[in-house]
Amino acid sequence: MRRRDFIYIAATGAAGVGAAAALVPLISQMSPSADVLAEASTEIDISAIQPGQAIKAVFRKQPLFVRNLTPKEIAEADAVPVASLRDPQTLEQRTKPGKTNWLITMGVCTHLGCVPLGTAEGENKGEFGGYFCPCHGSQYDTAARIRKGPAPRNLEVPPYEFTSDTVVKIG
Repeated sequence: MRRRDFIYIAATGAAGVGAAAALVPLISQMSPSADVLAEASTEIDISAIQPGQAIKAVFRKQPLFVRNLTPKEIAEADAVPVASLRDPQTLEQRTKPGKTNWLITMGVCTHLGCVPLGTAEGENKGEFGGYFCPCHGSQYDTAARIRKGPAPRNLEVPPYEFTSDTVVKIG
């Protein structure tokens, strides 16, 4: 090995270390900050939600609807022919296996982003008993599927999992 070869190897090694030292801060600054990570998921205690009741929560600065469906509401949702729906989905596709009574959706109308009514006591739930968007009249059934009005899609179901029988983690 010649002396010149050693100098080439040492210079290349030093350049590689320098490049890595310059790239580490650049790449690490692209990671999300602590406040963004804190909003990436949320946990909701669902133990106080009675059958037939819905609550409104916040997930990623948007409204989130959590509804405990009654057996009657589940039967009504299952009785609807899926082929007749604008955005065909069954209730089973919108809920977790074994937890069909828990419907968790984003509370944002898919037409122009208004917040539908139907979670609070006495609010207009529309003809189908689910949600009613007061902005342009979109109506959703008990499974939060679009049934009438200008909205093109069902209310979005966010990713979620049950961490226990009384706690659900969204996101």
